[in-house]
Amino acid sequence: MKPDLKSEIFSNWGEDQSSKFRKDIITVRHKIAQTGLFTDDALAELLDKHPNHKIDVCTMSDHDPQFPNKFLTGDFRDCDGKTLIKAAKAGAVWINVREAMNIHREYKAVLDKMYGAIAQIIGEPMFNARGGILISSPVAKVPYHCDQTETILWHIRGKKRIYIYPTSEEFMSDEAYQNIITQDREDDIPYAADMDDAARAFDLGEGEMISWRLNAPHRVDNQSFCVSITTEYSTRESAFKNSVMFTNAVLRQKFGVKSRWISASGPEKYVKSIAGRILRKVGAYEVPDGEDVVTFKVDPQANSYVAKVDPFVRNF
Repeated sequence: MKPDLKSEIFSNWGEDQSSKFRKDIITVRHKIAQTGLFTDDALAELLDKHPNHKIDVCTMSDHDPQFPNKFLTGDFRDCDGKTLIKAAKAGAVWINVREAMNIHREYKAVLDKMYGAIAQIIGEPMFNARGGILISSPVAKVPYHCDQTETILWHIRGKKRIYIYPTSEEFMSDEAYQNIITQDREDDIPYAADMDDAARAFDLGEGEMISWRLNAPHRVDNQSFCVSITTEYSTRESAFKNSVMFTNAVLRQKFGVKSRWISASGPEKYVKSIAGRILRKVGAYEVPDGEDVVTFKVDPQANSYVAKVDPFVRNF
């Protein structure tokens, strides 16, 4: 007899959530905090053993009004896990422990149950589920951005407000999305404050999960020290769209052709999806020069734990 993963992971997933999953925004209560893997001590231990090159410690900049709160990369190598937790609680830092839910056995077991529960509920498997752990300061803000795969935010500790926007071109142009799928480190898109008039805002408390439609732009404002899991997985829909958009990006770069996703016919998208997989493999899109530049270090003696340094290319 298969275990009842739904009741092990979720408290109140009902028919309404099942009918709206991946079609609309849903929120559900979950029990992940009960694993004990997200306490301060457990997270400090995780940070100490996780590979440095898969940890991002950032602060927010205010230099570009079109990209407010854009992340700046920090050097955290002088800090142990406990110090990084203190920095997140008292400072102005945002920490992403990338692939933590995949790399470490005890966290992978939880990830498998999370997605096993969803698979049981909706009757289909998830593809390539990946999960990172976010540890962030009370003042941290995640800039306006879009994910290229299906994404779920599993909030565990603290309180944060997430703003989710329509998927129309008004809120994310085709060119902006093409920039996301052709560059490894870029998922921010241009933002203006009046976009908030069309956003749906959700205040997430401890033990609450939220998911939304594929590619819906969103941003997050913390209201306290927060710990969350962010997970992503590919579907046929996301892979198909990304291949089409990659072809459109190549056509725009090489020939100045500005193809639009919304106006393309089904047969056109099908042909471009095949072409996109081939073009990606052969490196047909020329990615602009860009490097991950470190501009600060985490310093317990500095204001908000953020001390400026002479910029250098990240090498850790």
